[in-house]
Amino acid sequence: MTATGQLATFDEPSRDPRGPTLSIALWATVTRPSGDVAVWSRLGEVPPLAFDHDRIVADCRPLLADKLWRDVPFTAGLLGREFTTAQALDVTESLTGDRPYPANLGRTMDRVPGLERTSEHAAALPRGGRPPLVWKWTA
Repeated sequence: MTATGQLATFDEPSRDPRGPTLSIALWATVTRPSGDVAVWSRLGEVPPLAFDHDRIVADCRPLLADKLWRDVPFTAGLLGREFTTAQALDVTESLTGDRPYPANLGRTMDRVPGLERTSEHAAALPRGGRPPLVWKWTA
């Protein structure tokens, strides 16, 4: 699933030493990043950026975290058509910086329109334990 949207506009007059510059932060989800058009990095591993772009990334992270589980196209774009509870925990942690308690996240996901908990479980875990549940989008 691919989706796009606008997050914020940055227009402070002194943000670029070359003169007034406008930057618009956008978000996009892609199913398979490919090609050499962009360098893909995890949010916690973004390399140093020019001017105030590090601040832009830092300012946008909580905006993205707020969209998760509230904006269906954004969330579905990140997680795909089907995903496990473990994957949902990982995505939530990557955006918020905190790992949610699985039962609390499950209750949040139960309230998301178009998302349903299936009776399926993912493949057995290599280190043992109960395999995570599979969720899927119905709409």
